[in-house]
Amino acid sequence: MTTELATIREWRDVSKTTLLNEIIPGGQPAVLRGFVDAWPAVRHAKTSVAAISTYLKKLDTGKPVEAILTPPEVRGRIFYNENLDGFNFLRNQVSVSSVVDQVLRYAQFATAPSVAIQSAMITECMPRFIDEHVLPFVDTQILPRLWLGNAITTPAHIDTSYNIACVVSGKRRFTLFPPSQVANLYIGPLDFAPTNSPISMVSFTQPDFVLHPKFKDALTQAQFAELQPGDAIFIPPLWWHHVESLNAFNVLVNYWWSNVVAPAQASTPFECLLHCLNNFKHLPPDQREAWGALFQHYVFDGSVDPAMHLPANRRGVLAGRSI
Repeated sequence: MTTELATIREWRDVSKTTLLNEIIPGGQPAVLRGFVDAWPAVRHAKTSVAAISTYLKKLDTGKPVEAILTPPEVRGRIFYNENLDGFNFLRNQVSVSSVVDQVLRYAQFATAPSVAIQSAMITECMPRFIDEHVLPFVDTQILPRLWLGNAITTPAHIDTSYNIACVVSGKRRFTLFPPSQVANLYIGPLDFAPTNSPISMVSFTQPDFVLHPKFKDALTQAQFAELQPGDAIFIPPLWWHHVESLNAFNVLVNYWWSNVVAPAQASTPFECLLHCLNNFKHLPPDQREAWGALFQHYVFDGSVDPAMHLPANRRGVLAGRSI
């Protein structure tokens, strides 16, 4: 599928000025080649899996973090169970070292479960990592998060924050869609998702164009990139991104940040209008346009039911919406 998609624009030797004055304000995704090549962890990863795994275990405080485990038959795709009343993975609290050992053990098998630490705060599980891996391009108050595991796939989803994701070990494939493609991605329940935000119900490896015909239109707007250790990617807020970890041992560190502080929640349509104005009027134009696409799809478009592809018992807040 990726051979037919447009590639994400690439930048090399990115300076702080270029990042802050060109890339981030541009509101478009960007691949930052060699962005963290100087990181010690990246150098270990480029040496061998044994070197990076030993290095990470030395930094581990032993404090438990949340990890997920998927059965072999789902091939690492984080998703719902067959009835859509739960998810296809188990959660557990374990140390970073335990997950490292588990990933190394699973690498010995042709077919194995997938295990992954998802978004663990590095200040809690590996605080010394921060001292040795400085990213001068972001504010020091923006704390990094750890993603570590074997081959696992996170379906297309959105973040409301800016995101810089840095590949430390392994290879990752990112497939991105602009916010305007929300109607073509067949988004799952808004209030019941296996990730922190709603996901696309489309299988990117085996798309069902009978069940999801508009996904063909989404692919015409898609962009993709494959990142190696030392590379990073900038993902603007509300861009849909599908992320695949492709190797037997994968490590990523990301930074999320937002420039908006939300006021108290509104309770009537007029108060909601005021709430929206307070939240959106100071955003950059590209982000206002992105949020406009989401509101148009879920709130104002009376021609389609945005939950029609979901079972009635899984429409959540979308159930009974007038069209």
